[in-house]
Amino acid sequence: MMRLPGMPMLPGAQFYDRGKRRHPRQQTLMHYQGIQMLSDRREPELVEPNGIVADPKCPPVPAQLNSLWAPKATTKLPPWLAYDKQVLCFNAYFKENLTEIYHAPYQVRKVKIFFYLEDGTMQVTEPKVENSGIPQGCLVHRQRIPKAPPTDREFISIFDLNVDTDVQIFDRVYHISGCDVFTRQFLNRAGIFVPEAQQEPCDPTTEIRKRSGLKQTGNTATSALPKKHAFAQFLEFDRRVLKFQGYWNDRSEFGDVRKLEVCYYLADDTIDIKEKFPRNSGREGPTTFLKRGKLPKEFSGLPLPGQQTAMTLLNVLGNSMRDVRYVADPLNTGQKEVQHYTDQDLQIGAVLNVFGRSVVLTSCDQFTQSYYREKYGIQEFSPQPIPERSDIRPYTQGGMGSRRLPPYNGWGSHEDSEGNCITVEPKPPQADFKKLFKYDGCILRFGAKLISAIRDNGERDFVISYFLADDTLQIYETSRRNSGFLGGEFLKRARVPLPGQDMYSSSRPEYYRANDFYIGRTMTLKDHIFHIVSADEFTLMYMEQHPSEFPVADIQKIMQKIREAVRPDYKQFVLRCKPDGDLGDYTAVSFETLRSTLLSYLSKDCLLNHEIVTVCRFFSAEQAMPPSCDRNRVRAAAQLELKRALWNGMDQLNDHLSHINPACKPYISEGQVRSTLRGCRLPFSLELVEDILMVLQRNGQNEIEVRDFLAFFNMRNDQVPDIAPLNIAFELCPKLPFLHKGRLVDFTWFLDYLGIEEELKRANN
Repeated sequence: MMRLPGMPMLPGAQFYDRGKRRHPRQQTLMHYQGIQMLSDRREPELVEPNGIVADPKCPPVPAQLNSLWAPKATTKLPPWLAYDKQVLCFNAYFKENLTEIYHAPYQVRKVKIFFYLEDGTMQVTEPKVENSGIPQGCLVHRQRIPKAPPTDREFISIFDLNVDTDVQIFDRVYHISGCDVFTRQFLNRAGIFVPEAQQEPCDPTTEIRKRSGLKQTGNTATSALPKKHAFAQFLEFDRRVLKFQGYWNDRSEFGDVRKLEVCYYLADDTIDIKEKFPRNSGREGPTTFLKRGKLPKEFSGLPLPGQQTAMTLLNVLGNSMRDVRYVADPLNTGQKEVQHYTDQDLQIGAVLNVFGRSVVLTSCDQFTQSYYREKYGIQEFSPQPIPERSDIRPYTQGGMGSRRLPPYNGWGSHEDSEGNCITVEPKPPQADFKKLFKYDGCILRFGAKLISAIRDNGERDFVISYFLADDTLQIYETSRRNSGFLGGEFLKRARVPLPGQDMYSSSRPEYYRANDFYIGRTMTLKDHIFHIVSADEFTLMYMEQHPSEFPVADIQKIMQKIREAVRPDYKQFVLRCKPDGDLGDYTAVSFETLRSTLLSYLSKDCLLNHEIVTVCRFFSAEQAMPPSCDRNRVRAAAQLELKRALWNGMDQLNDHLSHINPACKPYISEGQVRSTLRGCRLPFSLELVEDILMVLQRNGQNEIEVRDFLAFFNMRNDQVPDIAPLNIAFELCPKLPFLHKGRLVDFTWFLDYLGIEEELKRANN
């Protein structure tokens, strides 16, 4: 459709081009000078119709103004991109007429005019002034503002805004008095001269308000105390509360020590008191002990009806009820002044008379301490103890509240009996789950003999198992042929109390702990006397790894004890252990020789059998045999795992080795081999990886041969016979524990650890 120039867009003034065959859809997006933008059928104008050319560094000016700088050949950007987040700010004011104030015909209202360069919009805001009495904030929302008539078809631009000029915005004239630094620099760079900032006129209403305030306050030098505003205390101390902890000792027949929380509100000098109910106290409902209000210092009882009135009557005139006249006393001469508690009366240790109940303050919070420290200079805030009833035990952390309980009757455990006495609905005792998860499966096993007057009982063998997860004991008897005893479970798993305690009392008994068991200990378990004669390897290792819990396995304390006993007769001690006196680089003595020699210097009470075992194990001269692994068997197990996982990554394995070994060294470290096995994701367990590393060929620096490593997994060229599936962790390379540690003692190491010989040498020199 085509339109005749100069003709209105009406029917008959338009015609269609019948020869046009292509009607492409117009493009809505365009790429112009490296910027993606919308296309509105024509090239977007790079300048605003009433604005300036967009140049963020040095914008040129229109032709009607003389530029101060030569134009720069820069890339012109659209204004919405060049002037993004750039705003011109002007300080202005306008005078508003007043008709209700005689001495102030107008008031000056100061505003800020913002001009947004990206789209030519403006916004007028008035900063808020406290107690001004007028609505302030945004006066004109952001928009393009037209000029005053007769040019109301044009919009206000930056050429209409300058210092010491008037601008009309919607029938209100603003006088611009100044601008910020960015606005001044921007206009100067555009060639617009900006005058200096002008002083804004004073507001008559503000001056009147200041003069009236001075009159109300008066001269502090001539007048007495200044008049205090009714709401001054509320505005200053609103939401500020002094909090104290206290108690009321109720000495009635069924009384108790009530723990209270006293709150003093600084805003209006009121007090409220709330009670804190202890657990399982039997009390419920609201905790309000005293409703919020002013608390009088003196209390002589509740007043009678009509005893307290708002005014005082001097006399009554008249005889009958009809002609009665009352004469009121305006001065309230006979009324008694009531004094109330203030913040000066509250301090730790003070006793408050709460309508006949004595409330003692014991402590306060941090805000209360800082308040009294700043206002009154008090520095001591030590809390005072709260008395307890003699028949009630204090609350203990980590369990239910302790109180006077009946004695144990023998049914169930002590914990179950306490639960039945404390709560109506008893709950099972809660176990220590952290301890259960930490020590699950940790069992200390000791070999023991039964001490009895019967000879056959003395020959029986027992195994005492102590479970660290819940501190329980279990005793098994090992069966022997033709002994007359079947063997099996001798004592069920349970906690065993220490002997010599009153079991039928209200207090919980003490039970056996892990550190009560060691070699050489004689103990009573359920009226049977056992003597511990041995312990398994795990038990000995666990005790040696936790010397703080087991003093009998602390090598430092044991050696210090031996050092003090042997120092006076050191040479004789060495000769008794080694009669020939031959102390070479390596000298070993037997366990029995060292044990007998140590017991000759220390008694059995000072040096226990378990301590001797700890010393011999620490200085043991025996070494465990290296684990034996068959190379072909380990290789067959590795290839079996590769076949199961359908692994075919030999080329990837070669590439990985070439990457970590670019110099093609014949040997690589064990860490590189481990990273290769993990990087190529070979389907091996940790136990199988350790066995493979054990059988690979190494050099003198303990490095693994690369050729042997690749040949170990090559199933194409060299394949070993298959083996039956087996437990790799236990059956492939059996790792038997070393159970004979400590039978032979390295005597040279033992003497070096003692250090007595070095002391003697330094003393002689």
